[in-house]
Amino acid sequence: MENVLLHSCCAPCSAAIVEWMLAQDIRPTLYYFNPNIFPQEEYEIRKSECSRYAQKLGLEIIDGDYDHTAWLSDVAGLEDEPERGKRCLQCFKIRLLATAKLADERGFRLFTTTLASSRWKSLQQITEAGKWAAARFEGLEFWEKNWRKGGLSERRKILLAENGFYNQQYCGCEFSFRKPQNNDLP
Repeated sequence: MENVLLHSCCAPCSAAIVEWMLAQDIRPTLYYFNPNIFPQEEYEIRKSECSRYAQKLGLEIIDGDYDHTAWLSDVAGLEDEPERGKRCLQCFKIRLLATAKLADERGFRLFTTTLASSRWKSLQQITEAGKWAAARFEGLEFWEKNWRKGGLSERRKILLAENGFYNQQYCGCEFSFRKPQNNDLP
């Protein structure tokens, strides 16, 4: 059985990917590292859902440190960037570098991310960040995969309902909240 370190952003995005991997004789270890999520209560809810799903399947989940202050410092100056802009690329680099570092420390040769399952994220940015992170460690490879294809998006919806997952309505950072438009005001 192949082992892979799977950076997990949330249970809804992880479930179909994990199910697919297990069916392909790939055993993922989940790594929940998302210091971008704000507020901390939101972070804890998402972490709890990921942990619950991993435990249900008998998979290991590793909890990364939550240091939102450090994340804010790392994206300083990019706060006004649009979604899929420079802030998102920097955020992916932060999270995937931590994933690559853990993969290297734990002896994984391959890592990937559930971020590539979201239609709201740029696959090009995710791939760039993943390859950039992997290049910093000898013998480590970023598994570039579009997790939206092959029926996984549809399966995601089914697993969301079957497991009663909490389903967030924004990526996680305070900068991704939808800003109200003039016509949204009462």
